[in-house]
Order: sequence, then C-alpha cells, then structure tokens
Amino acid sequence: MALYPKSKIPVSEVKKFIIIFYMVGFLGFVIPFTKPIFIIITPFALLLNTYLLAIYHHRFSAKDVFIFLLILLSAYAIEVVGVKTGAIFGSYSYGKGLGIKLFETPLLIGVNWLFLTYAATTIANNLKLKNWLVVFVAPLFMLAYDLVLEQVAPKMDMWHWQNSEVPLKNYIAWYFIALVFVLLLKIFKIETKNPLAPILWLSQFVFFALLTLLL
Repeated sequence: MALYPKSKIPVSEVKKFIIIFYMVGFLGFVIPFTKPIFIIITPFALLLNTYLLAIYHHRFSAKDVFIFLLILLSAYAIEVVGVKTGAIFGSYSYGKGLGIKLFETPLLIGVNWLFLTYAATTIANNLKLKNWLVVFVAPLFMLAYDLVLEQVAPKMDMWHWQNSEVPLKNYIAWYFIALVFVLLLKIFKIETKNPLAPILWLSQFVFFALLTLLL
C-alpha cells in the first residue's frame, strides 16, 4: 500500500510520531481533567495503530486478507462467547473504553487480537527463530502484554472482572488462543515483516506499564 504516510514520510519519522503519540496519551490519562476525553478516543487510537500497521504490510494477497479476517472474526466470536458464558476467560464485562458494542462485546476487540497477533509474530520473526519456535514465542509476547494490560484495563473502562480478580484461566486461554492465531499465520505462510510492528507493540506495552504505576 502507498497510503499516507507510507512513501511520503521516512519510517524513522513515523516511529517518532508513534512515540510522541503515546507520550501524549499517557499524559492525557494521568491528568484527571483529560482522562474522560482520552477514554473516549481510545478506540480511535486503536484504529490508527491498525491503519499504520496495515499500510506498512508488504503486500495484501487474497490469502492474507482471508487469514486476517479469519483471525479477526474468530477472535470476536470467542470474546462474545467469553462475555456471555464466562467459560473461556472467566466472568467479565466490557465497559465503554473500546467503543461500540454488539452482543455486549466491542466491535474493535477482534481488530485488537489481529493487531497483537501480527505484531507479536513480527517481533518473534525478527529474533530469527525457527518457525516452530515462533509459534510458541509470539504468544508469550501477547501474554506479557495482557499481564500488564489487565492491571490497568478496568481503570480505563475497557473491561471489568467479577470480584475485580483476574482468573488464571484468562491467561491460559490468552496464550492458547494466541498460539492458534500465530499458527494460522505460519501454516498459511503469511509474511508479517513490518517496520512499524515492533515500535507499535513496544509503545503500547510501555504505555500500559506506566499507567499501571500511576493510575
């Protein structure tokens, strides 16, 4: 894709923008006066991240689009079942922090799973690991992300756990669902080499880690 800012602005400048973007977001959440506003715009931030990741994807083949949609829709369906039954992750409910909901589940949650799967796979690939190792290592990056995010998600009104306790099976489910999604990318040989994936993932990870300390 040649959509803006690809081919218009050097990748190094786009990376600087991402860092500044998350610095501003961090300040927006820690300042009580602006926090409600930043909760509202959180879904748009996720969409921006996904847009940047997408336009720097090397090439969209029909196979790429099919697998990406399969992951996105499967993740959304899993979350719907999870919210309705509590059988997958535990008993939880979504707040307003991730935007519009259908079946009590944010429409963007599937996008978030796809974003994380793609980014984590890119990072694991950059470690020059064997493909079979990537399948096990990439989900560890996603699990680490979730471990941090779970500490701050309720304060950002993303989701809330029954009795405010994150059950162990949430983390187990996260890892194995992530493993299946990464496996799909590997089985169908989806190329995830992307110059922005590591900085986007790391920026989000540090962003949530810092908010955990201050919110």
